[in-house]
Amino acid sequence: MDPGQQWVVTLSEASNCPEELIGGKAAKLGRARSAGFVVPDGFCVTTIAYEEFLSQSGLAKKVAMELGRKPLESMRWEEVWDTALRIRSEFLRAPMPVDIASAICQAAAVLGGGPLAVRSSAIGEDSAGVSFAGLHESVVGVAGDDALFEAVRRVWASLWSDAALLYRNELSLDPERSRMAVLVQRVIIKDRSGVAFGRDPRNLELDCAIVEAVPGQCSLLVDGAVDPDRWVIRRSSGELVEWRSGVRDEASSSSAPLLQVEDLNLVLELLKRVERLFGWPPDLEWTGRSAELTLLQARPITTDVSDKNEKRSWYLSLRPGAKRLKDLARRVSEQLIPQLEQEGRHFASEDLTRFNDPELADAIATRFDSLRKWEKIYWDEFIPFAHGVRQLARYYNDAVRPSDPYEFVGLLRKQDMLASRRNREFARLADRLRVNSVLKEHLEFLLNQKGETHNSDWLSTLKPLSETTGGTLFLQDLQRLLQDFMDVTVSSERLVGKPELILPTLLEMTESGEQGRVRVVDGGWTDPETLQSRLFEAVGPDRLGEAIEVLRIGRLSWQLRDDDNLLVSRVESQLYRAADIGLKRLRTAGRIRSDGLPSQKAIPIIVEALRDRSQSKLEVPSEVASKFSHRGDDSIKARQLTGQPASPGLAAGAVRKIKAPESFARFRSGDILVCDAIQPMMTHLVPLAAAVVERRGGMLIHGAIIARELGIPCVNGILDAMEVLDDGDFATVDGHLGIVTVGKPEFEIELDSIASEKN
Repeated sequence: MDPGQQWVVTLSEASNCPEELIGGKAAKLGRARSAGFVVPDGFCVTTIAYEEFLSQSGLAKKVAMELGRKPLESMRWEEVWDTALRIRSEFLRAPMPVDIASAICQAAAVLGGGPLAVRSSAIGEDSAGVSFAGLHESVVGVAGDDALFEAVRRVWASLWSDAALLYRNELSLDPERSRMAVLVQRVIIKDRSGVAFGRDPRNLELDCAIVEAVPGQCSLLVDGAVDPDRWVIRRSSGELVEWRSGVRDEASSSSAPLLQVEDLNLVLELLKRVERLFGWPPDLEWTGRSAELTLLQARPITTDVSDKNEKRSWYLSLRPGAKRLKDLARRVSEQLIPQLEQEGRHFASEDLTRFNDPELADAIATRFDSLRKWEKIYWDEFIPFAHGVRQLARYYNDAVRPSDPYEFVGLLRKQDMLASRRNREFARLADRLRVNSVLKEHLEFLLNQKGETHNSDWLSTLKPLSETTGGTLFLQDLQRLLQDFMDVTVSSERLVGKPELILPTLLEMTESGEQGRVRVVDGGWTDPETLQSRLFEAVGPDRLGEAIEVLRIGRLSWQLRDDDNLLVSRVESQLYRAADIGLKRLRTAGRIRSDGLPSQKAIPIIVEALRDRSQSKLEVPSEVASKFSHRGDDSIKARQLTGQPASPGLAAGAVRKIKAPESFARFRSGDILVCDAIQPMMTHLVPLAAAVVERRGGMLIHGAIIARELGIPCVNGILDAMEVLDDGDFATVDGHLGIVTVGKPEFEIELDSIASEKN
């Protein structure tokens, strides 16, 4: 075959082609077809076509640039996803080369114009050593040339998906060498489909085969949309060992097995034939029954190849399908969040000072157990639900093809989150001080008078404000702000009892004027309503309901994944409130020695001491200090730090690191906010910042979203930001390129040098 004509290879020709040209999946199906198996007609878009696409579009250089921004092993999961999203957007926006498009159209026309399935066929995919099932994309039900081109580009882009990037070493992903073929086949629509294993994947030594079936297309099973019927069959005799009915749809009244004995025998025979052909026990996808039994995919069973990277496996599990997301949306919004909020309010309403020691011990233990429960729910359900935003991102970008891959973030604005309500209360109190100069001056006087004394009775300290016009109402609203929104912890320290950390921020807001309001950068934001209209127009009327649901879940997941942080933190705050009361009692009684605040390690000791008066002179560990430390060598300071451009714009100012609650009071309008990561408990500081720099990376973390909404430059993903940057450093934050420059700009240094020489 002329290399210039190798854009497309039919499945009939595939058995004579090397895997380097057509990939593992197409090669196996081509061989099976030649051996007489019933395989849907189709063709393969070759790896040569992929290379030509990259060459004409310039994508190879763009992929290399994205992967060269930061070592992959140094990226957090959010950054890996961001990288994959940017690469995917570039693939979808790149035009299909004319000659390749023509070859694809001609090959598709031969298939008769029905719906098509477009699937990955990477080199090495579905091999005996590795299968990496689910890492690459499949698109089922494709109709029309444009939709076919888009599906091919999506499969090509999935070579660089977040899942694939995490397996980069195993997959030998290299921008200069990695290639992806694409398998295109007619969709065969039958009343039964499923998967089958030639051996039990849990123990390949057993004399068992496993068959699973669903009504309709096999993709319903693979995507987890339908619970399958499941049979365990003895290979040697065909004897039925076990049958389990799948959970039927509510509309279905039948619980009879989806397959009869003769159907199961045919699937078992198919498994044995494939094993004889390839020499390994297979993992199959199939559709149809009796004479219409059709082979869709064949690969070796690879469950004996384990993934030893637990964190990677955990991350890859956080990609729930549409049905799981919908279930999570209902459970999280209607059940879990209301329960969490109610539990926190209940704990806060209890007057623990009236409890005797055993009752207080029980209250502390109850809060401790509650926090553990909600922390588990946080990891098991709240974090997976955050995938709703990622689903929205891909859905919007696939439909709209924006030049900015993060344009979809605008759809998340104006959500009624707890942090947004708190920030509005901050702004309202600041406005009250701004227009009441006497009240403001009186507050400043009291703060200065208090100085560095740290008595806990702040209400008494601020009580003289009630003698000033508007002071009583201000104190009432301040108390409400603290109780409703600041009953949270930062570095295990409660904020509700520390107005000294809040009031300086309010005063800074009065000085900043318009600083606390939304600012416009690079043309500003497109309003959510316009972006929503773009999405609905792009998907068309037939998919409007689907788009509305994706948008609903995306917005809900963003809102609740912000709220849950604050609500879990309230439970933790109430735990520390109870523990602190208990610790003070034990100190007063001389039964315990402890400095500072109680740590979570101290909770069981405090509980036991309150329950058992015979124990005395106990040692209670205090909370460990912040993990961040000074770099220790002032003579060495990087001139430029490179991270991820998370919010566009350019700003300069003095660095102010936020490591603990005490840092809040020192933050000034126009400072560069540098931190590990912006948490919902500290977003009230962001409107004062000139720019944000974070150690943690990702476009969907709080700092990036809030910075973009306020028009503040943000660079994140700088691993050593907290060590390299010091308070007071002058820094310039370039949110376009993702660069933080430490020290004066070059031209100012040159001017200073010239002035020095003249003197």
